[in-house]
Amino acid sequence: MVSTFSEDSAGFVPLAPPTVWQGWDAFVHQVPASAREADDPVWSQTERQDYHSELAVMRTPAMDSVFTTVRRLLLVNRRQQAGARRGLIISGPATTGKTTTMMALGRSFHLADQRQHPGRAERRPVLFISVPPAATPKILVSEFARFLGMPITDRLNQTQITSAVCDLLCELGTQLVLIDDVHLLDTQRRAGAETSDQLKYLGERIPATFVYSAIDIETSSLLSGVRGAQIAGRFKIFRHRPLAYATEQDRAVWNDLVRAMEDLLRLRAHRTGTLVKHAAYLHARTAGRIGSLSHLIREAALVAITEGTERITKQLLAEVELDAAAETQARPARPARRKQ
Repeated sequence: MVSTFSEDSAGFVPLAPPTVWQGWDAFVHQVPASAREADDPVWSQTERQDYHSELAVMRTPAMDSVFTTVRRLLLVNRRQQAGARRGLIISGPATTGKTTTMMALGRSFHLADQRQHPGRAERRPVLFISVPPAATPKILVSEFARFLGMPITDRLNQTQITSAVCDLLCELGTQLVLIDDVHLLDTQRRAGAETSDQLKYLGERIPATFVYSAIDIETSSLLSGVRGAQIAGRFKIFRHRPLAYATEQDRAVWNDLVRAMEDLLRLRAHRTGTLVKHAAYLHARTAGRIGSLSHLIREAALVAITEGTERITKQLLAEVELDAAAETQARPARPARRKQ
C-alpha cells in the first residue's frame, strides 16, 4: 500500500491543547462529529478525513459511574469551607479511556455551569491540567497558571504563584479541578513528595472537587507512606478497567459501543452492521481497551477513504497496526495479512 500526504495536510493548524483555557473552551464547545454531515458530496476528501480523525468515543457505563460519583462528591464538598475535601482517582491500565472519561466529565460539568450562569463568560468552572514529567511544586502550580493565562516571570517564587493561582480560581468560580497523569509523581523522590504535598495544599486552598487520573495508582508510590495514607483517606478510587466480553451483559455493552461508533462512520460503500458482526474480533484485537478500539476504527476509516474503497472489512482491520500492548495480547486473533 502506497501512502501519500495530501497538500492540505501541510497547512493544518493544530488547536490549542485543552490544558490551556483557549483549548479547553474550544473542546467544550466543539460541534460533535455526529452532528456533522460528512457524507455530503460537496465535502472534500480532507474534510471527510478530518471528520473521521476526530470520531468520538461513545459514552460507556464507566463514564456514567464516574459522572454519578463526582456529582455526589460535588454535593458533599459544596459547604466544605476548608480542610479535607473529598475527591476521586480514576485508575486503570493504559488506553482504557481514563483521560477521555475525565475530559467528558469536565465538558458536561462546564456546560451545566454555563446554563446555570448565562452571560458569565468570565467564569472558569473547570480547570484541566496534566502533570509534567519530573514535576516540582513550582512547575505544577505554574501549569495551573498557564491554564488560566496568568503571566509567570522568573522573579515570582512558588509561594507567590500559588497564592495568585488560588485567589484567582476562587474569583473565577472554579468548582472542578481535573489533573491527568498523577502517576508521574514519584513520592519516593524528594521532588515528587514535595509536589504531592503541593497538591494537598491546593486541594485545601481551592474550594473545588479534585479528580485525578492515573495508570494503576494502586501500585504507585503515591498511595504509600504517610502522604499516601492522607490521599487514600480523602479520595475514592474508581477502577477504569478494559471492557469485558465474558457474559451476555458484557457483550451487549461492547456491541452497543461498536454499533454507536459504526453509526458515526461516513463511508460511502460501507455496509452497516459490518463492525457489529465482527464485535468479538474487535474485542480480541483491542483487549477491550476503548482507546485501542477508537484507534482501530478511525485508522481503518481513514485508509478506506484514502484508498477509495470507502468501506471497512475484517481484512482491512487486520492490516491496522495498534499499540504494542494491544498487539501483544491480540496476535492470535489476527488473520493473515494480504501481500503488499
